Amino acid sequence: MTEARKIAVIGAGWAGCAAAVELASAGHAVTLFESSRTLGGRARAVELQDQTLDNGQHILLGAYSATLSLLKTLGVSAEQALLRLPLQMRYPAGCDGMDFVAPRLPAPLHLLTALLRAKGLDTADKMALARFSTTARWMEWRLHTDCSVTELLERYDQTARLIKLMWQPLCIAALNTPPERASAQVFLNVLRDSLGAKRAASDMLIPRTDLTSLLPQQAAAFVERHQGAVKTGAAVQSIRAHGQQWSLGFNNEEITAELFDGLVIATPALTAANLLAGTGAEAHIPAFDYEAITTCYLQYPAGTRLPAPFFALTDDATQGLWGQFVFDRGQLDVNQDGLFAIVVSISTAATELGQEALSAAIAQQLAQALEMPQLAQASWSKVITEKRATFSCTPGLQRPEEQTALPHLVIAGDYLASDYPATLESAVRSGVKAAKLLAQHFA
Repeated sequence: MTEARKIAVIGAGWAGCAAAVELASAGHAVTLFESSRTLGGRARAVELQDQTLDNGQHILLGAYSATLSLLKTLGVSAEQALLRLPLQMRYPAGCDGMDFVAPRLPAPLHLLTALLRAKGLDTADKMALARFSTTARWMEWRLHTDCSVTELLERYDQTARLIKLMWQPLCIAALNTPPERASAQVFLNVLRDSLGAKRAASDMLIPRTDLTSLLPQQAAAFVERHQGAVKTGAAVQSIRAHGQQWSLGFNNEEITAELFDGLVIATPALTAANLLAGTGAEAHIPAFDYEAITTCYLQYPAGTRLPAPFFALTDDATQGLWGQFVFDRGQLDVNQDGLFAIVVSISTAATELGQEALSAAIAQQLAQALEMPQLAQASWSKVITEKRATFSCTPGLQRPEEQTALPHLVIAGDYLASDYPATLESAVRSGVKAAKLLAQHFA
């Protein structure tokens, strides 16, 4: 049996929670520190109008194997906690869009059938999509040299309509980076593990509950059941080495008397860089550029419903059309009847309007796109913006590794080296990897 060690995990976002669970499972005594009062980091619950919502609407994928495995470890039934839908890109009638829904057939028949049945695409669009998919598989989803998504789509002669209705919204949703600046290789990685894998991997999974309840709270309870501790409102400002052990300094400059055998720093990149300074474990953490994501919540009378749980929307900033996806929260949770969540990725320009003007513009957009005039006036609205929701996922971006120069100190986060962009899955994978590195050191 490996000797149990005392481990501090700094940061209770999804990466920190994943690391804490992995280490607790291995028999180590884990203390999880979180500066906020709410667990979850940039994917957490917020209280609005006497309702528990999220700071941003998320979609997971069936390909998110690490996240689904962690939920299973925590005893969370994915089938109950997540609404599983087949891969789809559906636009409401007022958008001049497309209707693409993959049937539940074995791969790749599900995509071929969806393409043949797709509405809103002509023959040239469908041939371009088939050609891209076939070529990407033949290339094994790899590029010799990374480029932008726009360059990739131009290289393979994708039609303007297909780019507008499918590739651009998929790129923005997955990478939160505009196609002209987004990494084609990372985009291909996401497509490889969803479109290029088994049919279930391409399924879209929408949380029925708030994100904090879905995983972070369950992770905290798991740690506590395994003789660990969870401390919220505990902002770690510094770390100090004592031989092969560590003490922590907090926002009141108090230094813990308690010493830890190992550390996992699972904070945002800038915070991690500051904590590592002067420790001998400095990692090269670049000064990332960041992209904002905004979610606009609009409440309508009970019984107001969409024909489907979510739709894509055609956005055009020049016409004041900001929303990119709309979710009917009432189809996810009966307690949120009549509540819609509208996502605006890469949202810096949208937020410059101000919350009231942006909410009004989005309500008008919904009324037109869904051909439901009553949506132009919501009973209440709330706009939530995460200004540093993700790093800008550009071609050739070098991202640091979890291991530092000191084997008893590791870092974790969605910004670390990964095939994926800044997603919940990349955060969980990084947390698990960091924990295993630390556990191997103590083995």
